Amino acid sequence: MTVGADTTDVVVVGAGLAGHVAALTAAEAGMRVLLLEKGDDYGGSSVIAGGGLIFVGTDLQKANGIDDSPEKLRDTLVTSGGGVAREELIGAYVDGQLETYEWLSAQGIAFSMDESATTEPFTRVHFTGTGVATHRLHQLVEEHAQVEYRAATPAVALGRDDDGRVTRVAVLVDGEVRWWSATRGVVLTSGGFSRGLELVRTFTPQWTDTVQMGGAHNTGDGITMGWSLGAGVADMPYVAATFGATCGDGTGEGREPMLLYPNYKGAVIVNRDAERFANEEMRYKEMGRLCIDQPGAVAFEVFDQPVLERSEELAAPLDLKAALRNGYFEQADTLDELADALGLDPVALTRTIERYNQDVRAGEDTAFGRPIAADGKPGAAPIETPPFYGYRTRPGLTSTFAGLTVDAAMRVLDVYGAPIPGLHAAGEVVGGFHGSGYYSGTALGKAAVFGRIAGRAVVGD
Repeated sequence: MTVGADTTDVVVVGAGLAGHVAALTAAEAGMRVLLLEKGDDYGGSSVIAGGGLIFVGTDLQKANGIDDSPEKLRDTLVTSGGGVAREELIGAYVDGQLETYEWLSAQGIAFSMDESATTEPFTRVHFTGTGVATHRLHQLVEEHAQVEYRAATPAVALGRDDDGRVTRVAVLVDGEVRWWSATRGVVLTSGGFSRGLELVRTFTPQWTDTVQMGGAHNTGDGITMGWSLGAGVADMPYVAATFGATCGDGTGEGREPMLLYPNYKGAVIVNRDAERFANEEMRYKEMGRLCIDQPGAVAFEVFDQPVLERSEELAAPLDLKAALRNGYFEQADTLDELADALGLDPVALTRTIERYNQDVRAGEDTAFGRPIAADGKPGAAPIETPPFYGYRTRPGLTSTFAGLTVDAAMRVLDVYGAPIPGLHAAGEVVGGFHGSGYYSGTALGKAAVFGRIAGRAVVGD
């Protein structure tokens, strides 16, 4: 059954970080905004992600003596995208990132940096803590007279007026379809499709058997709604799962899957045969591609007490002590006992760790060239001090970083490259920005920066 229409100026579909930023930005310009959320709770991926955003030229960078510039960031993003990311979108990010940082700060969001960081992206990652930015912006949404927030209200279709402009959104309310009119337009901020198996099978079948993660309602609704109006899509061939996901069976059983990176604090990674297969300092997307090709598409992280002591509360994937408290790790007094707990061959695991330790003491990882830890920097160090810890991991599809094609004003483009009037997008639903690689901190960064752009553009479109 379809019931009558209500009217507002702007409808924002999806209440994650991008949606909150877009809604508040449009409201600042005097627009009446309806912010829709499919689930019972707002946030999506943005309230479970690590909480880091990429910015340059900030007061924090300057206070830490970091010599950086927009030009350097632009070059980095072009390189990390493998030369296939759209430079128009990279330019939009670079040009808008500092203003976005200052705007977020003005909303009461506090940032911090790893003061010991000496290499990027860590010299650029500005941490808020997991979910902090979105929670703060939601508080402002609830207080704003111009913004109406509705949870458990999934958008199911977009509608055009007689001139072809997107001015309507169909939503489900108590099983009935209700149409909302948006006189200025619609902003899609509904996330990716990491939980949408049909789209995964269609576009990225190689990742079908990964751990499904990301926002619980990231099923690609915005992509399919845009697609139905002729929108183009970008970066689908480059979707990649992330290494380090807890499997939900064995260790951590019954708990929500999460990403853990003890390898970046010194852990060793082995496959089902208890053999190393990569340099553990490799970026997690690249490691995910290697892991999927291992026996059973599984791997195991193995580490000792000194690695655990390098735990960082600032970022959830590095908060190893919290993961231990929450039951994600096996713990044992010996490597043999740990191997038994993980279902590995004790003899094979001991042999691998002994060989690794010998290389570390000799000053060279002859197998994969992992840098040796020195001067307080992470890297290879002997795994020898009990207790020992480990967990079973598979690649996790946390986000898709592919989606609708947009221009620098976040206008959704059709398959011919022409803007679809009245339709904008921001956040993970957007494709074309990341290209063939992912630069840490740009997921939340893109949500905020592109949310600002879309919120302004829909007002003036």
